[in-house]
Amino acid sequence: MNDLASFASLRTPEGRALLDAVRDTDPADELAVATRLRREHPAELVSAALGQARLRQRAVAKFGAEGAGRMFFTPNGVEQSTRASVATYRAECFQAGGVRSVADLCCGIGGDAIAFARAGIRVLAVDRDPLTCEVARANADALGLADLIEVREADVTEVDTAGYDAVFVDPARRSSKRGRIFDPEAYSPPLSWAVSAALKASLGVLKIAPGIPHEAIPADATAEWVSDGGDVKEAMLWFGADVTPGARRATLLPAGAGIYVAPDTMLPDPEVRPVGRYLYEPDGAVIRAHLVAEVAEDLDGGLIDPTIAYVTAAELHNTPYATAYEITDQLPFNVKKLKALLREREVGILTVKKRGSAVEPEELRKKVKPQGPNAATVFLTRVAGAPTMLVGRPA
Repeated sequence: MNDLASFASLRTPEGRALLDAVRDTDPADELAVATRLRREHPAELVSAALGQARLRQRAVAKFGAEGAGRMFFTPNGVEQSTRASVATYRAECFQAGGVRSVADLCCGIGGDAIAFARAGIRVLAVDRDPLTCEVARANADALGLADLIEVREADVTEVDTAGYDAVFVDPARRSSKRGRIFDPEAYSPPLSWAVSAALKASLGVLKIAPGIPHEAIPADATAEWVSDGGDVKEAMLWFGADVTPGARRATLLPAGAGIYVAPDTMLPDPEVRPVGRYLYEPDGAVIRAHLVAEVAEDLDGGLIDPTIAYVTAAELHNTPYATAYEITDQLPFNVKKLKALLREREVGILTVKKRGSAVEPEELRKKVKPQGPNAATVFLTRVAGAPTMLVGRPA
């Protein structure tokens, strides 16, 4: 049975019943479950159902238990699809901008198309892989959005997007042979083509890897980095008449807090200061967007080192853009001294963070062997160029 036929079998009454039966199967019990079910069902169908159950369990982190339990996935689809919270945020931005129709190019299993449709936006969802398209159609149908989502199997470079208010492109950034792709021109399709496609619409948005070098960002785009729960999930390039070329934005979900800076108002790098009472760890989206200076100014702080994105300040400030720690000790890098200090403080719950250090946190934990009822956080970093250990606790 080929992949398309195997997937089609899951949408039959027998396939749906099997999916319900294996929904909560523990991976450790799969062999026993498969052996039992194969007495009454075709082996290929049982394997397909168990495989889909595994994918749905993995997808809970991105789509939630309710969403993942109704949707269909492929292995690549789970790995590469947009987290629902980020897709919803993007769709809300489109909706607020008056977008009523969008061409979603390289749509995958339909995560973004679903979010657009839920925002009331009509979607043309395009992908060149036949199985992926079938999965996207199944998801639109399962979620009651088929009237708003047209799935088309095609090469996105040959699709006419005229007549759509917006174009959204999510190029493939992984290769089965090479793994993660870092060169934007090696994306599929290449970044240069995606930019040209985005510029044909009133609003064009490209999803790109958050690690893209700033020098690779087109001058006529606003670049935005998005984090969710403190983890950077993606970056976007925005194009259009209402977009400010060269602007940078950091958006923090789920709160929706954001920093937006036009190119002519970006601040120079903060000054370097001695470590004060408080250390602030900026959100990853802020760091990726190169907006640490804006956060430092808001905190009345400075950097502990010109190359390290830790901000120090004398006072405690409430900010959504950084996590604050109260620093109790500053030591030159010395494992024996740190071990003695932690033993004296009876620290058994140890969090190790690093920035600008080659030492791995787990390696340090093994050496200091924390024991005791108290907790502490150790930062392995550099202060004014010198390897340093800062000890503290969340403020």
